[in-house]
Amino acid sequence: MHLILTGATGLVGSGVLDAMIKMRDVSKISILSRRPVQMVEDVKDPRINVIIHKDFEKYDSELISKLQGARGCVWALGISQTQVSKEEYVKITKDYTLAASEAFQALGSEQEPFNFVYISGEGATTQPGRFSAIFARVKGETELALAEMRKANPSFHASSVRPAFIDSASHDAIKPYIPVPNLLYRTLLPVVGPAIRCGFTGSWSPTQDLGRFLTEMAMGRYKDQLVAKDIQMVGEFPILANTAFRRLAGLDSK
Repeated sequence: MHLILTGATGLVGSGVLDAMIKMRDVSKISILSRRPVQMVEDVKDPRINVIIHKDFEKYDSELISKLQGARGCVWALGISQTQVSKEEYVKITKDYTLAASEAFQALGSEQEPFNFVYISGEGATTQPGRFSAIFARVKGETELALAEMRKANPSFHASSVRPAFIDSASHDAIKPYIPVPNLLYRTLLPVVGPAIRCGFTGSWSPTQDLGRFLTEMAMGRYKDQLVAKDIQMVGEFPILANTAFRRLAGLDSK
C-alpha cells in the first residue's frame, strides 16, 4: 500500500516513518518535506520517495501526480505553540492541514476511500472555553473543519488522534533523528517520565506503538472499532483520545 507522510523529521513523524519502513504491507512511502530526511538517507529503502515541498499551502497537478495511488496519509507536521507566533501557529497547524486535505481528496474514490490521519494532541477541544489555550482551540478548529470535509466527501475518510505524553525513551531506532528537546523538557523528563510510564499509563504514548498504530489507521484498519466512550464522533469523523489509541493498539485491555 502506498502511504503519504509529513513531519518525518519530528518526534511523531520519525516514529511513524520507522513503523512504515518495518511494515511489509507498505509498498511505497511518499514523504513531503522541506528538507532531506536523514533517516531515509541512512536506511536507503527503495520504497521511500522524499518530495521536497517548500509551500504546504499549495499542491499543483505535478505534485498530485506523484502521489497518485496513495491510499492514506499520516499528517504529523506540526510545531509547539511556544516556538512561533500565534499567526504562524495557526498557519502551520490549521491552514497547512486543510490545504493538503483539500488537495488529497482527489486521491480517493468510492471504491477506495483516502484515509487522512491528523495528529492532534491531548487537551485539544472542539468546544473551547474562554480560557482555552491556543493549541487546544486551533487543533479543535482543525478537527471540526476536517469533519466537514469528511461529511462533504464520502471518499475522504479523515480522522484525528490525540496523543498525550509522546515518549521515545525505548525507541532506539529513531533516537539519532528526533529533535533535541528544550531545556525545561530535559529537566522534567527524568521525574515526569517514570511517573507517567508507571502510574498514569493512560497518558503514555510510546512512539514505537504510536507510529505503528497511526500507520495502520492510514491503511484503513480499525474502521469497525471506532465506537467507544473515548472516541468523540463529529458526524462520521472520529477523534481518538490517547486511551483509545492505547486500547486499540493492544497496550491496555480496557
